[in-house]
Amino acid sequence: MPSEEELFASVDALLEEEPQLPPPAERARLREAAGITQARLAVALKTSTQTVKNYENGRSEPKPPRLEAYQRLLKGWAAKYPAHGAPAPALTPASAPQPDVPQTTTAPSAPEADEPEMDAQTPAAQDRPVRPVGRPAASRRPAAKGAVKAAVDPRFPHGPLAVLDGDGSAYGVDGIVLDCPAATIPQLVEWTLRESGLGAAKLHRHGKDSDPLIVLTAAAAVKLGLPERLEGHEQRRSLRLPEDHPVVRQVAKAKWQLTQRGFGPWARIYRKAQGRERQCVQLAVLSWDALDERAWPGVTAMEPADVARVLGVYATRVITPRGSTAVSGLELMTAMRPPTRAVRDEATGNWASGHNPGSLGTEPMDPAPPEATQEHPVVVGSGWKGGFLNEEAYQWVRDVDLLTAEECTLPYAVGLDLNTAFLAAAARLVVGLSAPDHFHAPTFNPKIPGSWLVDLSCIELDPRLPSPFTPDGSRPTGPAWYQTHTVAYAQELGFNVQPIEAYLRRETGAYLDPWHDRLKNAYVDTLADLGVSKDLSDAEFLAAMEQHKQTDPALAAVLSAIKATVKGGVGKLRERPQGRHYKEGERWPALERPTWRPDIRAAVISKARVNMHRKLNNMVKMTGLYPLAVLSDCVVYPSPGDNPLAFLPYAASGKPQPGGFRLGPTPGLAKLEGIQPMAWAVDLMEQGLNPARHIKGGDAVLDEGE
Repeated sequence: MPSEEELFASVDALLEEEPQLPPPAERARLREAAGITQARLAVALKTSTQTVKNYENGRSEPKPPRLEAYQRLLKGWAAKYPAHGAPAPALTPASAPQPDVPQTTTAPSAPEADEPEMDAQTPAAQDRPVRPVGRPAASRRPAAKGAVKAAVDPRFPHGPLAVLDGDGSAYGVDGIVLDCPAATIPQLVEWTLRESGLGAAKLHRHGKDSDPLIVLTAAAAVKLGLPERLEGHEQRRSLRLPEDHPVVRQVAKAKWQLTQRGFGPWARIYRKAQGRERQCVQLAVLSWDALDERAWPGVTAMEPADVARVLGVYATRVITPRGSTAVSGLELMTAMRPPTRAVRDEATGNWASGHNPGSLGTEPMDPAPPEATQEHPVVVGSGWKGGFLNEEAYQWVRDVDLLTAEECTLPYAVGLDLNTAFLAAAARLVVGLSAPDHFHAPTFNPKIPGSWLVDLSCIELDPRLPSPFTPDGSRPTGPAWYQTHTVAYAQELGFNVQPIEAYLRRETGAYLDPWHDRLKNAYVDTLADLGVSKDLSDAEFLAAMEQHKQTDPALAAVLSAIKATVKGGVGKLRERPQGRHYKEGERWPALERPTWRPDIRAAVISKARVNMHRKLNNMVKMTGLYPLAVLSDCVVYPSPGDNPLAFLPYAASGKPQPGGFRLGPTPGLAKLEGIQPMAWAVDLMEQGLNPARHIKGGDAVLDEGE
């Protein structure tokens, strides 16, 4: 007879064994019986939809701690939905099994008595949740990894957006799934505005609420009468449906309107506001390339719930998308600095719309001739021949003849990339808010934003560094127009600057500061969610950056979109005319925006380029190292080791030296861009090619804010 101690030891051994899961087919049956989609289960388990599919077809098994969580969930479902023929356990209030995963009620729900009961003997025919007919229902599940828990606005209980699939499921943020009965675009608009509970509160007290966004999958687009792809040469070229398309006619017949850009990948459908209540819905069609792969890598191919998660995090941290990331970047500027505010008329006591100090106002402003582009009416109409600002990002390669034998024998070329260099340059950047005034022979003042005609050709600097005054790094050849930061840097280097002319602005302000702050927080918080936080050592930071994109591809896509929002938003400040029918001297649509401000774009890029040169100069002083090449915010150095730690300057205490390049996750700090053999870099330089463009292993995308 075994002793009690032996029996307890045997039982404890069983308890310590890994949890056993039911067969794959039973896992799928239980999930379907509960009315849960694979995508929803994936978010609950904080994994991918494909991984859940693998669990249910036997291709892979979960590992701890996901294994234990999955087993608890399946046990709970098994108690509720026994297999056909198995007796259902008697449930009393005291013994009823509680849900095994943390539950988050993401929307008001009806009493349990009103919820329809699902027949446990008839698994769901489709892989979608069962919801009450005729009213939206919110799912209950853990918040997605990386989702931002913001205060819920009672006017928008279901978040800023939803991704509509062909079966009528509208996937929102934090796992919400709504039932959308719409069969046409007008019905979808009506449902969105009246029943969906979608939208987002304004980002500034003088601003406007964000309109709800509905993202259509290919299946949803077809169901609503749209083509899966834009067909025909004209549609592809114009990126919109023709005006005689049935859906466009449906919209007009229902007394809705489209904006001037028509029904394209991003369509805005609206009616004129009645009082304070806006009536506008933003649509995005995934299969029409609404989400550019360069800005949103891999998102279009994701499951609808995962697309909703990506866009939801972006909407919460940045802004509800309203078009390309460039458009969203520009819209964010206006949302953070609204052009108007309520002003009280002291004489009548009435409130009216008035100018909001610090904003760009409601009216477009013509630039000074040297700040404009060659085709601008200001230039064509005046016959301006006085030259233009050329404040662009660096594209520079050191003359190969200036390489030393010691540099050529170093084994590696290491590329460093500055995090969101344009965003770092936007911090505390004072720009002009009023129209430019023309001055002759003014005294230079580094605190006044504007454009200065100065001769900097007499300044001779080390040819192993790029000139800070030109994008290609060459020495200026005579008088040229420069933005204030460029001229101020010449003064900082010890040269006496004597402007010949200037276009200056009397009213100034740090217009981009709130835009910078919101995007900086979004960037830093998203990197932290990917495991790259501020408290890491430099070695830990490099290791974390190697893996961060694999940690969570959805959040990696959000990070990519944030970076694209920065560069695209700066580029939109000087949007050029588009279309083959444009004629030089005509106004183009972008000129009607108060945010068409090439002088602000020039200020951002000038400061970013000056910041880069200052670091290059300080690196020479601290280490004696000279760069091989610079491309925008990427610089390549010869290195004795295969990582930046081999050549970056550190104090005796081990702390990075201030003034040079420093590793870290915040805007303006550096990360590793790529490593190649030094011989490879020299070979490219001999061919006149830029190693910084290829250091990552491919062609870098040069984005100079266009």
